[in-house]
Amino acid sequence: MIQLITDKDRKEQIARRILLALPDWFGLPESTKAYIESSRELPFWAAFRDGEPVGFLALKETGPKTVEICVMGVLPESHRRGIGAALWDAAKAYARTQGYLYAQVKTVASGHYPEYDRTNEFYRAMGFEELECFPTLWDAWNPCQVYVQYLGGG
Repeated sequence: MIQLITDKDRKEQIARRILLALPDWFGLPESTKAYIESSRELPFWAAFRDGEPVGFLALKETGPKTVEICVMGVLPESHRRGIGAALWDAAKAYARTQGYLYAQVKTVASGHYPEYDRTNEFYRAMGFEELECFPTLWDAWNPCQVYVQYLGGG
């Protein structure tokens, strides 16, 4: 079940629980802390199984007509069960009702880490298209791949 979460403390609690369980994706303590803290202020959806959070997604406005998947995580034991797709569907529906025309997401480019190769496959399966790769935006070991998706309207 997917729920929009509005309580800031609950958002932080869910984000912390999920991200700390994903060290292969969120292994830098400073970055992980920043994601957890920023989640408090952003539109935030959580996926629940048997009453427990198993995933979440937080959106951030990056322009008047553009929204970004700021952070998203699904517990490893819940991967490949449609949870990420359901989270994106809920967030995308919200983005459309808010008048956003485009969505973007940044991740590590394919070919560098198997975990991020799966992440890239996920975003492409969700309808995102490669826009541009910034080889040193984060650092030389983590080239930033930007994906975009047209949300319709406008």
